[in-house]
Amino acid sequence: MASVETAAEHERILREIESTDTNCIGPTLRSVYDGQEHGLFMDKLDARIRNHDREIEKMCNHHFQGFVDSITELLKVRGEAQKLKSQVIETNKSLQDDGKDLMNSMEELKQCRVQQRNIATTIDKLSHCLPVLEMYSKLQEQMRAKRYYPALRTLEQLEHTCLPRAGQYRFCSIMAENIPKLRTQIRDTAMTQLRDFLESIRKHSDKIGETAIKQAQLQHSLDSSVSTQQRALIGRRPRKEVLAAQQRSDGQGDSPVSEQDSGILDVEDEEEEDEEVPGAHDLVDFSPVYRCLHIYTVLGLRDVFENYYRKQRRKQARLVLQPHSNMHETLEGYRRYFNQIVGFFVVEDHILHTTQGLVNRAYVEELWELALSKIIAALRTHSSYCDDPDLVLDLKNLIVLFADTLQGYGFPVSQLFDMLLEMRDQYGEILLKKWNLTFRQVLDQDNYSPIPVSTEQEYKHYTSQFPLQDPELDKLPFPKKLPFSEFVPKVYCQLKEFIYACLKYSEDLHLSSTEVDDMIRKSTNLLLTRTLSHCLQYAIKKKNVGLAELVQVIINTTHLEQSCHFLEEFISNITNVPPDTANATKLYGTSTFKDARHAAEAEIYTNLNAKIDQFLQLADYDWMAAVRTGGTPDTSDYLIDLIAFLKSTFSVFTNLPVNICPSPSPAITAATPLVDTSSKLKSTQELLQTQLSRGLGKSLPKE
Repeated sequence: MASVETAAEHERILREIESTDTNCIGPTLRSVYDGQEHGLFMDKLDARIRNHDREIEKMCNHHFQGFVDSITELLKVRGEAQKLKSQVIETNKSLQDDGKDLMNSMEELKQCRVQQRNIATTIDKLSHCLPVLEMYSKLQEQMRAKRYYPALRTLEQLEHTCLPRAGQYRFCSIMAENIPKLRTQIRDTAMTQLRDFLESIRKHSDKIGETAIKQAQLQHSLDSSVSTQQRALIGRRPRKEVLAAQQRSDGQGDSPVSEQDSGILDVEDEEEEDEEVPGAHDLVDFSPVYRCLHIYTVLGLRDVFENYYRKQRRKQARLVLQPHSNMHETLEGYRRYFNQIVGFFVVEDHILHTTQGLVNRAYVEELWELALSKIIAALRTHSSYCDDPDLVLDLKNLIVLFADTLQGYGFPVSQLFDMLLEMRDQYGEILLKKWNLTFRQVLDQDNYSPIPVSTEQEYKHYTSQFPLQDPELDKLPFPKKLPFSEFVPKVYCQLKEFIYACLKYSEDLHLSSTEVDDMIRKSTNLLLTRTLSHCLQYAIKKKNVGLAELVQVIINTTHLEQSCHFLEEFISNITNVPPDTANATKLYGTSTFKDARHAAEAEIYTNLNAKIDQFLQLADYDWMAAVRTGGTPDTSDYLIDLIAFLKSTFSVFTNLPVNICPSPSPAITAATPLVDTSSKLKSTQELLQTQLSRGLGKSLPKE
């Protein structure tokens, strides 16, 4: 089967080589060398070459006679061509002789044309005053219509073309005196419109950024691959290049240009590009910038205009980058902050690609470096106040969307993703605090008694929450009891919820599966060894904890310890990383639950000894009690109470497994003599019964 598939693949590659241009054959050859059948492909290729050679040879043999016949015909044609050449030479000589009269007529026509041009020049000199008046009237109309850039071009044409030709007339002198005043008026009006434009984009940068982010979000949802996103970004450039070409062509031509030619974005012209979605820059009319730039360029003040524009935009950048003091309180505050920044840089990116040098790449990169440092500092400061994991997660998603949007416009955003990795530790600490409260609430609400189940549906409900594997329990009829309390499935579900919460943060951070898996395992280890361990210790050490509750804690931790490998498999499934991967972090749940169980055993031992000591210390024994007829003294009521207490206490330990902690840690062993809790307590009961029966003459039934 493999050989047939290999042969088919080689046949496909050969067909592709035959039908593909030589310049594009590289990927095809790479696919050959990526495979394992190089020799077999070479044999196939040699066989294909030999087949083509045979076909070429057959074709040449088939057409050879026709080729000979064609040569014979060509030789015949050569003689006829010689005759034709002689006839053409004779005809040309005759034509030259006949054309002499025509040449004389053309010379006379040339002289008439010269006379006609001289007459037209004379008429033009006499009518110079009329164009000057027409041009000045046109200038006044353009000024009234507020078409200042065409008016400036008309003014230049009037000053440098029409007035010098008109001569020294009084009305020409008056016009020449008004030209500087008109030029100053146009310059001031254009600057006023530019200030209005700057103020407008400062106020509406939030809306511009919101539109750009929505567009990036829509594009991200439609295009899942990075290559598709790059194509979408590249597809946005040709229109910008067209606009730039329009700007370059504005200064050419003899006729004044209109306001549309001065750079106003016309969305209707873009409807021809069906595949392009209107961007955020379509919300802004950039014509005041283009118009003012052209006017200052014509006036020779381009440097003044560039410096003013960049200075004003730097001031606006500082205002945009200054966050509100209460930004950390709601997600909307962060969103408004990011929208303003995106709106600012969308405008700058559009100006960069549609003007010649008003802003350059170095200026934009300098602004971005300044913005990046301030953004990161502001986010670090305000995010440190947040103690809500949902808000931190929403903020992370918002930062990712913000970074992807600006990355689509060519801005480097790697530092933002580095900051998100730093925020991951803060997010983990907030999760640990939240789960600490959750675990304590679960422990406080637990009744520390086995879970009764009366139907198959209830049993499946609990086994779906916790991976219980007990064949003997499965065989028992209903109703029956699960060995653990409600605490076990709730804690196990909370552990899975914590893992899901960690996984949500790692999405869209451009991390590998191994990195995500390592991050989740380390966070889960912190949850187990620090948060859950402390909660268990708190539940064990708190006051008024009975021996039955402590025994149930031992049983619960035993089952949680047995479920640790299911958590390992759960993490591997959601991260797609095998659990046996080299250098993979292992979960520390086994040791956590063992330590909790040892602490419960120590607490049982301590409480039991303290209770016995209390009985003995508070008892008022009658050491001179009378002896019965049989020779045995009367038993003390205090000892009878003690025996009753021990009987009820030992009955609690009947639910313990035979070996709970076969290998405790040295520290726990030194503090707790109970290596085998159930058997040790039962031995203590038998020993105490024997001693009491011997010393006090009363035999007790064994439990």
